Amino acid sequence: MQRIIIILIVALVMASCGAAAPAPIEAPVATEEPPPATEPPAIQSLNAPTLEPPVMETSTSSPTPTEVLPTPTDTPLPTLELPTEAVNAPVRMVWDGTPTYLGDSVAGYSFRVTYDPDLWALTTDQMGFPALAHRNITACIITPTTGRGLPANTTVEHDVLDTGKVTLDVSVVSENGVKKFVTYTGGDGTIVTAFEVVFEEQSDECLADAVTVLSTLASVPVSRATPQP
Repeated sequence: MQRIIIILIVALVMASCGAAAPAPIEAPVATEEPPPATEPPAIQSLNAPTLEPPVMETSTSSPTPTEVLPTPTDTPLPTLELPTEAVNAPVRMVWDGTPTYLGDSVAGYSFRVTYDPDLWALTTDQMGFPALAHRNITACIITPTTGRGLPANTTVEHDVLDTGKVTLDVSVVSENGVKKFVTYTGGDGTIVTAFEVVFEEQSDECLADAVTVLSTLASVPVSRATPQP
């Protein structure tokens, strides 16, 4: 019995002096991965974005030739055929005709102007109406006329010719600053008529001789009027 007890004690002592049991294996502590880096939030500008203008491709083309239009010119009227000056003609001759403003004239009267046959010839114009044509100044012509419209590029200057017996309203018509013709309208209180004086050259000389003729304007009874050509 003593021996058994001793053996048991020795066995217990030996058991208590053995190697310590290995420590339990702990699971490795999981380390958290750092969160992925994030970009800072974008800041929206209050200003409108600046847009770059689109680049346009330009093509170089040859210039188109400009068509040159001809400048309009006045077509000259044919020269009037003047009658041959009469031999031993009187110093003064008369031209009688129907007033152009019959409604403003006394019925039964004609107009009469007196002219120098050495300077003027009684003929017909290009339209077939009676006219006085200057013998020495080309295209200086006196014809009866009435009021009419004028182109927009014309201007009119007014004057009055008063001879004491006849009062005439003078209208000088210019086109683009160039004097084109002059009209004389009036009468002696019995008839009212109008004349137009046209010219192409020597306008001052033509008008001076025309005024000499028109200043003689008078009215005569139709029974005393000379026949029109």
